[in-house]
Amino acid sequence: MKKKLTKWMIALVCVFGVSATAFADRDKPVNVSQLPAKAQQILKKNFPKHKVALAKMESEIFDKKYDVIFTNGDKIEFDKNGNWQEISCERTAVPSALVPAAIRKYVSSSYPGTKILKIELDRNEYEVKLNNRLEVTFNSSYQVIDIDD
Repeated sequence: MKKKLTKWMIALVCVFGVSATAFADRDKPVNVSQLPAKAQQILKKNFPKHKVALAKMESEIFDKKYDVIFTNGDKIEFDKNGNWQEISCERTAVPSALVPAAIRKYVSSSYPGTKILKIELDRNEYEVKLNNRLEVTFNSSYQVIDIDD
């Protein structure tokens, strides 16, 4: 009896695993108007002249996120609440209003004349890629914790 119960438990776990994997990583195109309100405000305020090529919602097992790709190649990723998680600009600088002031100040004083091409918020760290090919990582207190070239 115990063996049968164990087999059924294993079978249920396998079925759940397969269905969870099938549900994960589903990308669905959406209209900009379907993005969270905060994401829409960020786009209107900081990317007013950018034309959206694609907006999509990525469903994960327990979460969702949104990606907006512009016709010029720039990209911005939002979490489910509309907070930006990553901003990547191909030829232009990341809008300065979206970069925390302490990071802007550090970059302008340490690397004058450089542009921030990418900024990513990962847990409690900010990773910033500059047009001089340096990548600077900051902790949640905006202190430099790593520099890669």
